[in-house]
Amino acid sequence: MRIPAHSVCTAIRDDIVSGVFERGGRLTEEVLARRYGVSRVPVREALRTLESEGFVVTRRHAGACVAEPTEQEAADLLEIRMLLEPLGAARAAQRRTEAHLKVLRGLVRLGQERVRRGEGEDLRSLGGWFHETLAQASGSPALIALLTQLRHKIAWMYAVEQPARPAESWAEHGALVDAVARRDAERARALAVQHAERATAAHRLRRADLPAQQSGAARVRNSQHPVNIAGVRH
Repeated sequence: MRIPAHSVCTAIRDDIVSGVFERGGRLTEEVLARRYGVSRVPVREALRTLESEGFVVTRRHAGACVAEPTEQEAADLLEIRMLLEPLGAARAAQRRTEAHLKVLRGLVRLGQERVRRGEGEDLRSLGGWFHETLAQASGSPALIALLTQLRHKIAWMYAVEQPARPAESWAEHGALVDAVARRDAERARALAVQHAERATAAHRLRRADLPAQQSGAARVRNSQHPVNIAGVRH
């Protein structure tokens, strides 16, 4: 059985985003292959992909290392998202399917129910699924890929505070779905701009030297983390 490089890539990216691999730390093929229970070939391919995405850099005499983004690069990501998310919402209004609407409405209903019950634990995940589904509804593979990469990198560089008024946030989600359902692209774009502006204010730049990241790096050297290979052909 050959493990696909994209599965290894997802596993390494998730560990970078969660801080298991500290910024600037080396990523050796041998250690990564052992950690994920794969050969070095898919690891090598995954590192090339992650380098193209900006998560990994290759340094002379050191090899592959976790990138160390600057504050300006981090700020640029939020600005880019401010441009792309409204475009995605407008495209979703033009191209969405009934299946997309069903999922979006279901997520809004779940989010609003959680808010009413004071159950905030799942709200961040629900919000992530909402925006992922909205991007999928745009029907643009290039835009979907860009927004997905932006979400990963922003999660890596920023901590996000929970909305002070979550009911308002989910009301915004609901209004956005209504505009998408009516195929009102301009309304969807305007609502997405307002929502993105509010969300951006809740982002706080992460420090690169958090103790949790350092302890996570120590765990990497002594742990194995098999790649999820569900669906891989034997």
